[in-house]
Amino acid sequence: MKSLDELREKSNEELIKILNELNEELFKIRRVIESGGAVEKPGRVKHLRKTRARILTILRERGIKI
Repeated sequence: MKSLDELREKSNEELIKILNELNEELFKIRRVIESGGAVEKPGRVKHLRKTRARILTILRERGIKI
């Protein structure tokens, strides 16, 4: 798990790259859930969503709109 301090140290480009990776993983997990499958780590969805929100907050604080 990336801490808030670790995320704040990253550049805008790095944060956007991480955000895209999180979005892809969330999409894959949601696709599995919607098709009726079981997810190995159900808590992972919550972790991904919170990390995604943290990154978006940091980018908004820096004035970057996504």
